[in-house]
Amino acid sequence: MPVKNRFAELQADITAWRRDIHENPEILYETHRTSALVAEKLREFGCDEVVEGIGRTGVIGVIKGKVDTAGKVVGLRADMDALPIHEETGLEYASKTANAMHACGHDGHTAMLLGAAKYLAETRNFDGTTVVIFQPAEEGGAGAKEMCDDDMMARWNIQEVYGMHNWPGIPVGQFAIRPGSFFAATDQFEVTFTGQGGHAAKPHETIDTTVMAAQAVLALQTIAARNADPVHQVVVSVTSFETSSKAFNVIPERVQMRGTVRTMDGAVRDLAEKRVSEICNGIAATFGGTAEVTYHRGYPVMVNHSEQTDFAAKVARDVSGDCAEAPLVMGGEDFAFMLEERPGAYILVGNGDTAAVHHPKYNFSDDAIPAGCSWWAEIVEQRMPAA
Repeated sequence: MPVKNRFAELQADITAWRRDIHENPEILYETHRTSALVAEKLREFGCDEVVEGIGRTGVIGVIKGKVDTAGKVVGLRADMDALPIHEETGLEYASKTANAMHACGHDGHTAMLLGAAKYLAETRNFDGTTVVIFQPAEEGGAGAKEMCDDDMMARWNIQEVYGMHNWPGIPVGQFAIRPGSFFAATDQFEVTFTGQGGHAAKPHETIDTTVMAAQAVLALQTIAARNADPVHQVVVSVTSFETSSKAFNVIPERVQMRGTVRTMDGAVRDLAEKRVSEICNGIAATFGGTAEVTYHRGYPVMVNHSEQTDFAAKVARDVSGDCAEAPLVMGGEDFAFMLEERPGAYILVGNGDTAAVHHPKYNFSDDAIPAGCSWWAEIVEQRMPAA
């Protein structure tokens, strides 16, 4: 069952929606224009119910099948938000907003789910109810959690939920997926080392915070190298290092470090949090200073459910002829919150040989639209087949 002909017919329209969203990117929960566009389209398509303001600026659309004999409800989710990146693609439909860009393809996800919603509202060739979920603030704002906290799953009786992300490096229109842990937990830490500042020519009269912090940068790598079981993935990256003085001849009183920890396992996550604090406090004490450690747990590990993953892969093979095994991804994905509430699966659709996501020259491939739309439509029609 290849790509549906209807999506080939709709591709120009869906591409136009996508490029309009791309031109007008909105960050985190500020997706007011995009959310209004989505709600307008869903009403235009004839959805049975359209609700705005779920999870602040999220949108829900409800599409009922021709029949409903078993009360099945399947949710399909797309993210809508952009990134605080200045676009460098030079496209005619490039972002018109400075320092905001759809550098992760959420414009494509939104447009593809709109296309699937239009088709499903036209045909209604399924037994049950489809809930299309348009989510803000995936990029660091935990919009999925906000929508779940608004009781989305119970309010619409969603029983399973499916998501999709484009993926550069996979051929356009091909798919990849894996069961179990898929995307990493994403935690953040901030450490402030305090010592005694002074003249750089008299280091013996100071408690040198730059030495403390430099030691900590290296020592934190032993969490992966010497603390965690080598078969478990963990990444500890220091990404910011800032001193309280910019002078050439001053040893600073304070140094602040920031970084991220990525893990695929709850026990390793606990270990990493414990060791970040122990290492930084221990090093500070060794040099006669102090460390204040703040550790923030972000998105949890995104875990695909086995049965739904097998089903999602089967649908992908029906659409494209193949579905590869996806690699583990140490990036985060807040669809994890939805998969903690309901069984479901998350799949990658190929974006071809393009710049990586989160790059200023990235662009979603419109050639992926028919395959992506077909996968979502087939998820509904095969999971809730009409007699």
